[in-house]
Amino acid sequence: MPKPEAVEAEDKDLPLRDDIRLLGRILGDTVREQAGEAVFDTVEHIRQNSVRFRRDEDVTARRDLEATLNGLAPTEALQIIRAFGFFSHLANIAEDQHHIRRTRAHHLTSSAPREGTMTHALARAREAGIPPARLRAFFDGAMVVPVLTAHPTEVRRQSMIDREMEIADLLDERDRRPLTAAELAANEAALRRAVLTLWQTNLLRRTRLRVIDEIANGVSYYDHTFLSELPRFYADLEKELANAEVAPTDSLPSFLRIGSWIGGDRDGNPFVTEEVLRAALRAQSSRALRYYLDELHLLGGELSLDGRLVGVTDALEELAARSPDRSANRQDEPYRRAITGIYARLAATARMLDHLEAPQHAVGEAPPYRDSGELLADLVILDRSLVANGSGILAEGRLKNLRRAVDAFGFHLAALDLRQNSDAHGCTVGEMLGLVQPDLDYAALAEPERIRLLLAELGTARPLASAFLSYSAETASELAILRATAEAHRHYGRACMPHYVISQTTGVSDILETAVLLKEAGLLRPREGVLDLDIVPLFETIDDLRHCGEVMDELLGLSEYMRLLESRDLVQEVMLGYSDSNKDGGFLTSGWELYKAELALVEVFRHHDVGLRLFHGRGGSVGRGGGPSYQAILAQPVGAVQGAIRITEQGEVIASKYSNPELGRRNLEILAAATLEATLLQPETAETRPEYLEAMEFLSAEAYRAYRSLVYETDGFDRFFRESTVIGEIANLNIGSRPSSRRASARIEDLRAIPWVFSWAQCRLMLPGWYGFGSAVNAWLEAQPNSGIRMLQRMYREWPFFQMLLSNMDMVLAKSDIAIASRYAELVSDSELRDRVFSRLRAEWQSVVDALPRIMGQQSLLESNPLLARSIRNRFPYLDPLNHMQIELLKRYRAGDTDQDVVTGIHLTINGLAAGLRNSG
Repeated sequence: MPKPEAVEAEDKDLPLRDDIRLLGRILGDTVREQAGEAVFDTVEHIRQNSVRFRRDEDVTARRDLEATLNGLAPTEALQIIRAFGFFSHLANIAEDQHHIRRTRAHHLTSSAPREGTMTHALARAREAGIPPARLRAFFDGAMVVPVLTAHPTEVRRQSMIDREMEIADLLDERDRRPLTAAELAANEAALRRAVLTLWQTNLLRRTRLRVIDEIANGVSYYDHTFLSELPRFYADLEKELANAEVAPTDSLPSFLRIGSWIGGDRDGNPFVTEEVLRAALRAQSSRALRYYLDELHLLGGELSLDGRLVGVTDALEELAARSPDRSANRQDEPYRRAITGIYARLAATARMLDHLEAPQHAVGEAPPYRDSGELLADLVILDRSLVANGSGILAEGRLKNLRRAVDAFGFHLAALDLRQNSDAHGCTVGEMLGLVQPDLDYAALAEPERIRLLLAELGTARPLASAFLSYSAETASELAILRATAEAHRHYGRACMPHYVISQTTGVSDILETAVLLKEAGLLRPREGVLDLDIVPLFETIDDLRHCGEVMDELLGLSEYMRLLESRDLVQEVMLGYSDSNKDGGFLTSGWELYKAELALVEVFRHHDVGLRLFHGRGGSVGRGGGPSYQAILAQPVGAVQGAIRITEQGEVIASKYSNPELGRRNLEILAAATLEATLLQPETAETRPEYLEAMEFLSAEAYRAYRSLVYETDGFDRFFRESTVIGEIANLNIGSRPSSRRASARIEDLRAIPWVFSWAQCRLMLPGWYGFGSAVNAWLEAQPNSGIRMLQRMYREWPFFQMLLSNMDMVLAKSDIAIASRYAELVSDSELRDRVFSRLRAEWQSVVDALPRIMGQQSLLESNPLLARSIRNRFPYLDPLNHMQIELLKRYRAGDTDQDVVTGIHLTINGLAAGLRNSG
């Protein structure tokens, strides 16, 4: 291993280039051996021409490239596509490992703490004079939750992810210590085996993912990262706080936890049923219990302390005495006897909760734990006995991590949210009311009448549903889900399902309908004023965002609802939808209306003296609210992050963030650090300059007009979209259980935001991440010819919100390619429509590309982000051939070529491009 100084002095990217060359060489050798010399030569010819065209704008190379790609037979094309697709996957692995390498280099050289680390956040807090008591209060009340969702644009199979993790581990091995020649050879041989396995594994699923498969995929990230890395995060943080003299006398509260929608989100997904919900809860619980059992078994092997050599506390002695372990071999080993007793109780718990048999047989019968708190109490007895008798260092390893895991994950692993559309709730409540009041037409009632009727229902303990009435399948399913939720609370504790999200909330009645349904399952008890779940309205469209403050003001003005909210500690969660608001109003207007919605909510909640917790429904791509989490959280309005935040993690972003343990811990730390800084370090009196708000209002209005004019008011635009993108082919790719549209319709309004954004990314236009900004800037400069550009430049320098918007646009534009997008436009059969729409797209794209660097003070895109610029520069020569192959295969397929290799080839290009672009859905 080179000395730290040498690491900093040399070319920092040289190890990355070495890794990419190594993996590229191994992949090339694999292609030659498996597909033949001719295929290898074709791949090399395509690669060299693509590099020449990208690097030198060599037009001859471009023509040669297109001629070669267009002349490939379908079978040969598959091999070429697979080669370039695999290179994207391997390049991702190398880049991830380089991020880890650079992080270690910073630690080795004792560099200044970097943004996004808790060390940096705590240093900023000290510099700002935040007293230790206030820091401790933050951690006591904080809540930071990344929520894994069942929105799969992740096109990779789990088999592929497993092999890629193996390759990452082998690269890491080469980096961590000097290897002998024999060890290097063995390492490369293992790399070759892993790459060969990848090559011989089908990239595509043969059948569509079921919800149960999505559940299994989601749970796998606990094996990779969460169960092991979250306890390490807390251990590191406790050391940081001890150094800052903020360390609590007892352990830090587990404020950073993991949430999930997978198995509980039934909005538009008919496959999420009561049985699936139960399966999700069982899968999560079983994973947590298996982990605890395994760790207890290993802990028992470690704590072989002899009671004749060390002292123990009375509590430990009693715990050991209660153990069913009567082995003579362990009669003088009180810790082992105590642990075998804990193991026996936990094994009984696993049997009772999940019909799960422990991997190691318990030494005898023992009563199950009533909850995870009892298990944690027993582990604390072990800890305190070790500390009290001079063995505290033994409590700092596996035992400490196990205690933290039990505290953070309980017996339920992750908080599973319920989610359903407000329309479904309205139909369910309407049917139930109609059966008991035949003259009532609930759907025809005006909003005030609905509210009065629903409040009356909430004022009585009488159930609305009856076992003697027959309900439609939809209503029966909704009631079954709620009964299963109540049972889960009794089984696993209320923490297993603490939130109910209402999609497409438009008014107070949507929230009260959910409350009525919860009452039917005993999850809301009117006489006691108790509500067992947070009811979370989700505001998604531009119009709903504009009125969410009014809706919440009316809701919090209802004494009946406030009484229920008291049982939730007077904290109300509100979810804001980034994806659908973008599809509705475009990138700029979505961002601005979200910002204003937060300002309105902060003011309303302050007026009612109710705590506000925001849940941000962000996607992976910029077009769905994605982008760097740290900057996004710090760009929130003052008062919007009150020590608590929940954020969705979606699609391929889940794998890229959390499949690697070190990267996973880093991404968790970023969320926690940003939440601390946004809560404690934003001046309470800070206000955005009024002229910035006015300018943003102007820009948003112009951008909204341009976006709506194109997407919703241009005749034939929906046809242009469907013919110039792979939306139809994506719908047939087995990447998720959820239908691509909310309704059986070809309308863009009914299309889900995920395939909308994913399709534009595939054709390299990235429209949802920038369209409308150019028109807005041009209108602004026309209205402010003398000072307009200087104003926008000041806004960028001084306003974090505007910085975030523009830096995200900078990133997405750098991944776009108007020349390639123009080739996709040629797929549109109507030439008049094609020319009419694409000329507008090209003009808007050019105006954004011209305006953005000028405002940001850059000569070119991504000038301020050289790392991403380097990544994109290295990737494009390998992505371009995939785009060209996709276009050629789409032409053949849409012309009637039914060759299975053509269909498979299209799907493989989708896979390869998604891997290369990384955050495309």
